[in-house]
Amino acid sequence: MNFIYKESHLLDAEARSSVPGQFVELADGVTHYEIAGPPDGQVVALLHGFFNAYFVWDDGFDALAQAGFRVLRYDLYGRGYSDRPSVRYDGDLFDRQLVNLLAALDITKPVDLVGPSMGGAIALTFVDRHPTAVRRLCLIDPSGLYPKHQLMVNVMRIPVLGELLIAQSSKPDKFPEEIRDFLKYRGTRRAFLSTIRHGPFGDVSDVYGRVGQREMPTLLMWGREDEAIPFEFSEKVRQALPHAEFHAIDGAGHKPYCERPNLVNPLLIEFLGRSAAK
Repeated sequence: MNFIYKESHLLDAEARSSVPGQFVELADGVTHYEIAGPPDGQVVALLHGFFNAYFVWDDGFDALAQAGFRVLRYDLYGRGYSDRPSVRYDGDLFDRQLVNLLAALDITKPVDLVGPSMGGAIALTFVDRHPTAVRRLCLIDPSGLYPKHQLMVNVMRIPVLGELLIAQSSKPDKFPEEIRDFLKYRGTRRAFLSTIRHGPFGDVSDVYGRVGQREMPTLLMWGREDEAIPFEFSEKVRQALPHAEFHAIDGAGHKPYCERPNLVNPLLIEFLGRSAAK
């Protein structure tokens, strides 16, 4: 069996020359981002999950911008067209990336955060560390409390075995076309493995506990047909965040913002717009 997929391309200025969006050099490397909407609108930062990139927000990005929000989406380090720095991919790295990106774009007022899957864990960490920098929080099928993910972390931390498993699981033919393109860049597999071993992927129940004690307005959405983090685990998140407003999304799996944008976008716009004028 061929476990090894060669990352044959270098992610540099030439590779990015035809990529839409913008790029900025931050402390840990280049970050790929896009921002749109009225310059004076409430800033909404859209995160994404483990294997994805900012393209997953195509529908929501446009809908929020048209609704009058200043919308920011970006690729996490190790994904999309952001750099794959040779560092430890832990909560500190992803928190620092967002802090540095907001500073580079001169965004100083509290932002709204929307975090799906692992992006939810990153958003929660940001709220935990910088509570005055966030106005409203939205979580969509968030990770951080699912026991099977922690089991995966334990397995992937085993030397050699982790490298073999990530090489097999990240082969391009296992993914849709839009993800395959950035899997070819050097350092992607290393970033994935390091994120599982050290990042906000497994158990972050301590973060949930601290954020749950705050009264920050929070919206929680979950696809009823989610197979990655089953719907039943939404109850565990609701217990950790008792103040959260909850909506089950019918006919959706792990990415309801992609699968049912007609349901998710209005909920986002209504929730984020409630106090935008205050």
